[in-house]
Amino acid sequence: MNLAYYLKDSSLELDPRVLGLLAELGAAGFEVYPVRDSADVREGTDMLLSFGGDGTYLSAAALAAELSLPILGVNFGRLGFLSENKPEDVASALSRGDYSIQRRGMVRVSGLAGGDGPQLALNEICFLREGAAMLGVDVEVDSRPLPTYWADGLLVATSSGSTAYSLSAGGPICLPESKVLIISPIAPHNLNVRPLVVPDSASIRVSFRSRDAAVRVTADNRGYDVPASSSLTVSAVPGAVGRVVLGGSNFISALKERLMWGGDIRNHTE
Repeated sequence: MNLAYYLKDSSLELDPRVLGLLAELGAAGFEVYPVRDSADVREGTDMLLSFGGDGTYLSAAALAAELSLPILGVNFGRLGFLSENKPEDVASALSRGDYSIQRRGMVRVSGLAGGDGPQLALNEICFLREGAAMLGVDVEVDSRPLPTYWADGLLVATSSGSTAYSLSAGGPICLPESKVLIISPIAPHNLNVRPLVVPDSASIRVSFRSRDAAVRVTADNRGYDVPASSSLTVSAVPGAVGRVVLGGSNFISALKERLMWGGDIRNHTE
């Protein structure tokens, strides 16, 4: 098996844990090499490994989707919700074939001027105010208008992204296989607005009311400024990327361990 690995943090290049994993993979018979972008990926590559934290995984996921490669996250960061696997578990699991590939949906924003800027995200697309004044966001779901959101911004998240920025904005947690998009205002000034869950078949049209000339659009960890007069469309891209899951991985367990879901003294047994 030919494995490419993506490493964004250059300080990890000589990290003993990284070097140790590369040595283990080589000893197991895998061909392993580094990549920075799609031009570095060799023909016949079977899988992309992401070395780092969740931010690195998001960058690698955009590359994996572009190249139609499954992606495996190896955690050299902190939280490790997406990049969940310990370095010491990877080589043996891959050698045994103890893994599966789950298709994860992504979300796309279209209508950017000239087709520039980041367009595809695994977690969420965000629309954020540039200046001090709050941003008005007009949203239509399948041509049906919602009340205007007055807020710092608005995000449209995938089910995978329900545990990321959307969660911080008060959105619901969704199982990764849920076929939904989540519309969540960011720090809203309306007391009577709530996050809205819509089918991933929905077309979401977004326009702005702003005192500033530009609005910031982000696709995961990549940003781009658009004119405040822009009208953009957000839509789901079902099954856009293959997520490699090692045996024993469990989303509910990850919620409890990493986000301390149910961290209540009454839930602990002696």
